[in-house]
Parts: sequence; C-alpha cells; structure tokens
Amino acid sequence: MSKVYLALQDNDMSHYIVQAVEEDNPEVTVIYQPAMIRMECEGKLVVNRATVEEKIGREWEIQELQLSLVTLGGNVDEEEDSLTLSWEQ
Repeated sequence: MSKVYLALQDNDMSHYIVQAVEEDNPEVTVIYQPAMIRMECEGKLVVNRATVEEKIGREWEIQELQLSLVTLGGNVDEEEDSLTLSWEQ
C-alpha cells in the first residue's frame, strides 16, 4: 500500500484539524514544515467533521478544509460528515 497525505497551511485552524485527525487516525504521521503541516498515513486517512467541531468549539463544514489546504494525495471521498483519502477502489 502507498501512503495518502494531506498538507495544510500552518495556521490556527489547521492546528485544530491536525488534533482531530490525530485523534481519529492514531497511525498518522504529522510533519511540521515551514508554513505547512503534512499528515500522512498508510492506506487511508479520515477527517471527521464532529471531531473537528469538538476541537474548535463551533460548527464546522468539511468544505472549510479548502481554506487551509495546500495539497493532498489519494482518492477523495467527501461526504457531509467526513473526508476520506485512500488508495482503495
């Protein structure tokens, strides 16, 4: 299997998203780079709306991820409550 990845701008909102992703994907590797935070995981990575909302203390829509997104790798499955990156068919 190959790693999927999600890279976000290094800003306040991204830090909450990273915390949520780490909680929901214990196997994720987080790499802090200048002005960017890269999260990578073998096979599949999930961003759950409810977990992000818990971290930021307000309602949050999955589409708000686009405001901080730098790049991603993997097949994207975006639903109302989650965004999943995977290499599965």
